[in-house]
Amino acid sequence: MPTDRPVSSPPPLLGLAGEALRWGLLRELARSDRRVGELVAAVGQPQSLVSYHLRKLRTGEMVTARRSSADGRDTYYSLDLARCTALLTETASALHPGLRLGPAQTTTVDTTGRVLFLCTGNSARSQMAEALLAARAGRIEVFSAGSRPKPVHPNAVAVMHDHGVDLSGCRSKHLSEFTGQRFDYVISLCDRVREVCPEFPGGAELAHWSMPDPSAEGTLPAFERTAAELTVRIGHLLQTMAHDHEREVPEP
Repeated sequence: MPTDRPVSSPPPLLGLAGEALRWGLLRELARSDRRVGELVAAVGQPQSLVSYHLRKLRTGEMVTARRSSADGRDTYYSLDLARCTALLTETASALHPGLRLGPAQTTTVDTTGRVLFLCTGNSARSQMAEALLAARAGRIEVFSAGSRPKPVHPNAVAVMHDHGVDLSGCRSKHLSEFTGQRFDYVISLCDRVREVCPEFPGGAELAHWSMPDPSAEGTLPAFERTAAELTVRIGHLLQTMAHDHEREVPEP
């Protein structure tokens, strides 16, 4: 039976992610922040074409970019996980109200593994990441270290206290303390430490989260922004680990 219901335009996500190359770029960035050259190698397309589609994704606010703190000539691209969640929810709801996505899981995920977070000083970002993941990790073993350790920043302690975690007794560790150990994930949180990250046995998944050092600004709001971004990224990391674990466990 004909209706007078107007034909609506598809949600923005379909136009942004529906193109094959853009979808490939999003899948790469879902696992780790990348530089253009790394994305070119991953998708096997010319740099000019990759850069064109990255601009489209940035205009659609699905991808963000920031200059590397290790080499200002480089740019790291990141997938905006919160924005992607909002777009996916909008798309599902536009098709049918029953498909509306629920809130992202924030509880503990029951999976196993070993995760190592790295940054230069092991005084803020990696300490905060270790604490936030450990609070929700269940049976996951979590560690952090730095290439040039320095004392834990008092603002990191203050912000983590607001998250119910006590960092006051934590010490900074050099990444050499973990030489020869096996990890499932090794995640660098600053661009400088990524350049000097050693190899770990066992084929650890290497991921990079290009995040500014809150110690450079030194204010409490800078540390709160770091904690907020880490909370989002760690929530998605937990889901990734649980998914990978399910794929590895053989069916009875």
